[in-house]
Amino acid sequence: MMASNLGNVLSEVHAVLLHSDLADMAGRPDGVELEAAWAMVLGKQGYRPPWPHTPGEGAAWQRQQIQKLLRQAEVVVISPAAHAAVMAATATLEPADISTLDRDRDILMATGLLVLPEPVVVVNRTGSLSDTRAFGWQFVTQHQILPTAQYPGVQVTTFMDRDGPVQPAGWRQAVSGARASGKPLPPLMPDGMYGMRGDACLAEESTEALADLSEQHRQMQRALTDASQWRREPVSEMGEWAGGRVEDPYDDFVGRYMFAFWRLIAQGVTAVGQSRSAPQARGSGDSAESRDPDIRVIRLAAPSPRPSEPVGEKRAYHHRWPVRMHKVRQWYPSRQEHRVIWRGPYIKGPADAPLMMGEKAYLVDS
Repeated sequence: MMASNLGNVLSEVHAVLLHSDLADMAGRPDGVELEAAWAMVLGKQGYRPPWPHTPGEGAAWQRQQIQKLLRQAEVVVISPAAHAAVMAATATLEPADISTLDRDRDILMATGLLVLPEPVVVVNRTGSLSDTRAFGWQFVTQHQILPTAQYPGVQVTTFMDRDGPVQPAGWRQAVSGARASGKPLPPLMPDGMYGMRGDACLAEESTEALADLSEQHRQMQRALTDASQWRREPVSEMGEWAGGRVEDPYDDFVGRYMFAFWRLIAQGVTAVGQSRSAPQARGSGDSAESRDPDIRVIRLAAPSPRPSEPVGEKRAYHHRWPVRMHKVRQWYPSRQEHRVIWRGPYIKGPADAPLMMGEKAYLVDS
């Protein structure tokens, strides 16, 4: 499965590059497109050249990376409220925001496995569904060829839920066949691997430059979507899930979620806590998180404080209203840099004024 997925991605990236002016820009008309495809896929994930001869060899390396991750990772479980905050922050991000990530400052643990409270159902570029239940990450060195360079990066692996809400017929058959053979599939199955640059390479770019880079990313992803149409699945094969879905036409949901997760912890919106006391001191109804001392729990921290009005500016408000979570590029004079942070959600207006609600309902989860 992993070799097939890797082969599909490589062939589509190669096809797009063959229709670009990459060879002219590189001054190398001798198959530079294939080299670049390998670099854009496996090089970003941390594979060091020379590139493998087949997708199968690349998938074998990916499997080794996943085994290394699972042996070394610190396991963290995110609470439903904290997960909701991360999802809200994810929705505010543009593609270029992700490249402001500083892995050494933003990521508290170099190797981790984040388990979600429920699967996130994602609509992929081909229209197929996947149910992501966990994210694993580890630090790597990225390798690129145009120009030849190495960057500090983060390798992110997504894990699908074997028994999750997306259960197309082919998947049910694979699960049943593996169980019948005496080698059942694990509850968390590797689904995809991504590479995120972690040296804050775009941290000081202007807002206009970031917007332009985000649009370039979308153009590339639209071209890859066109190249992948041959494997688009019919609606009848999408599965049985009828709940909420995350549309991911630009294949960047994983990067946006992980960026938001790491930054919200660094910002203090979410907090990492140790697991609770031993189970014998508690009732039988305790959750699994309280019974395993090796699991850390990510919970929602105290609500964001309401921003104060600018000095010298006084406004008279006659009602209160909810302000949704929104992204801000905050300037830090002590560091001489901009950093993406989030404000909200919070209630604005006088404490004794009536609360004005729109057509949306807001749930406050402590």
